[in-house]
Amino acid sequence: MQAKLPFTKKEYIQRIRKVKAMMQQRRIDVLLATDPGNMNWLTGYDGWSFYVHQGVIISLDEEEPIWFGRLMDKNAALIKCYMKEENLYGYPEKYVQNLDEHPMTWIGENIINKKGWGKLNIATERDNYYYSAEAHFRLIATLPNASFINANNLVNWARGKKSKKEIEYMKIAGKITQKIHQRVLDIVRVGIPKSHVVSQIYETAIEGVDGFGGDYPSIVPLLPSGPDASASHITWDDRPFKKKEATFFEISGCYKRYHAPMSRTIFMGKPEQKFLDAEKALQEAIYAGLEEAKPGNRTCDIANAVDRVMKKFGIDRNDARCGYPIGVSYPPDWGERTCSLRASDLTVLEEGMTFHFMPGIWQDDWGMEITESILITENGAETLSDFPRKLFIK
Repeated sequence: MQAKLPFTKKEYIQRIRKVKAMMQQRRIDVLLATDPGNMNWLTGYDGWSFYVHQGVIISLDEEEPIWFGRLMDKNAALIKCYMKEENLYGYPEKYVQNLDEHPMTWIGENIINKKGWGKLNIATERDNYYYSAEAHFRLIATLPNASFINANNLVNWARGKKSKKEIEYMKIAGKITQKIHQRVLDIVRVGIPKSHVVSQIYETAIEGVDGFGGDYPSIVPLLPSGPDASASHITWDDRPFKKKEATFFEISGCYKRYHAPMSRTIFMGKPEQKFLDAEKALQEAIYAGLEEAKPGNRTCDIANAVDRVMKKFGIDRNDARCGYPIGVSYPPDWGERTCSLRASDLTVLEEGMTFHFMPGIWQDDWGMEITESILITENGAETLSDFPRKLFIK
């Protein structure tokens, strides 16, 4: 069966070598990566199977990584992964959502112990949506002679600088994002139910752009209105859009699991002065932040530039960060969960890094978002979408 790879085998091998070098620095012999975004990045694996235990094992002793998952999903690994079939392991069905039998017991016994790795330094992704406390407990119980280390988002950090092909995919996602926002702007009006607008968002997102079909995003459309916009992560219902309310739309196109989120705000009717002032603040803050978004500067430089502008406008963002890295991901998040655009983060910016730059404003009874996904280039920041950066009034 010929694997359908979104990248060359050479690129996957380079990624594995990069991760192994980081493992050696941290004295890790064996790494278990259970984040589906990391699995995809390391091997090409892509499937809606992350509701069961699955992952990728990298050992310093072996050239190729090992995929493990439900036996039913092994064919997906054959179709999607670049490795040889002998490095694809499917655990029996009796381990699927069984309170008595756990997949990590099987993995410890049938992969790690049989490979002779049961006494080595083993790292797991402890602070990860897809690695449960029970999984860790069962793995430790099965491997009593191993030393366990927190991988601490090792693979996530390795993903930070994007390759030429990854950037190409993210730019396609960015084009899908701007097409979605244009569709929203075309159809939203007073009286139309939010659920109808979201149906159009999904249709446009999956239809894609320029012959490139879209994928499902890792976060559903966020579009709170009026007082609800003071909360940054409310989704939608069937209520109609109303006059004298602002709604921000935080949306991302997705292509081959790569994202390029962007937010814009629409006000129904004549906006109050506070919204016009917020628009100016956000526009100036984004411009100031983009000026700092260049190789050699730090993530805090972007955040401090934003904070200076917000302070000038008398806006308190309650120390909220103003962005985070983005790339390949699965629900429930399109962020890479490494550094942040915040005053306390000293991560040095490098060419090829990508961020959702979002100095949103959330106040007691209203909110407003104007955001951009950006790429750090040798000449500074480049936005991944091209859409008017303003408050829209309808």
